[in-house]
Amino acid sequence: MSGISDPRSHVQSRTSADPDVIYVGYRRRGRAIVEKQSDQQQLTPERSLELANHSPSGFEWGYGGSGPAQLALALLLDYTDDEEVALAEYKAFKTEVVSQLECTGPDGCWRLTGREIDAALREIVDEPVAPSVN
Repeated sequence: MSGISDPRSHVQSRTSADPDVIYVGYRRRGRAIVEKQSDQQQLTPERSLELANHSPSGFEWGYGGSGPAQLALALLLDYTDDEEVALAEYKAFKTEVVSQLECTGPDGCWRLTGREIDAALREIVDEPVAPSVN
């Protein structure tokens, strides 16, 4: 449990941090690279590894493994700058978003905008929770 009394209000207060931000993923010499285009900075796993160590060897996408889990956590941590939100939502974000990313098109990369992250987070936290069995 994350200890958040109303996860929807908490996530909504942290989203829209920068809806115009764009993350871009591509491969260079077989290595997965993710950049934040607004500041031309490469996203690295170090900060997210302090919260959960899924893939110290780096990021991946396009399936549901440990590399995509690390990427999902790193993206949410970078975008929201909120450890609680990132930890509470990254597994669902991996399933709903990161596992679906593909390097397609003429430039061979994927793009993920802040608006798409906001929308995914709203959808994730609005999913009904299974009723408890007494």
